[in-house]
Amino acid sequence: MVSTLDEKNARRVVGMMAEQIGRGGIAKLMVITGLSRNTIMRGQAELAEREDPVPPHRVRVPGGGRPPLEKKRPS
Repeated sequence: MVSTLDEKNARRVVGMMAEQIGRGGIAKLMVITGLSRNTIMRGQAELAEREDPVPPHRVRVPGGGRPPLEKKRPS
C-alpha cells in the first residue's frame, strides 16, 4: 500500500504506523518499507506539527529535490 502513495503521504502513513507500534516500530518499518529512519522520523514530526511545512498541492517543499542537470553540469 505504501508504494502507491506519493512521498509526503508515504512518510506520514509510515510515521503514524511507527507511532502505533511503539518501541522498535521505526526499525521494523525500515525493513518492511525500505524507507530510511530519517524519512520515517520526518513523517512523525510532520504529523506532530500544527502547520504543514509542505503546501497541500506539492509533494516537496519549494526548492526540494535534485537540481536540474544543467545546473549540476555547466556546459
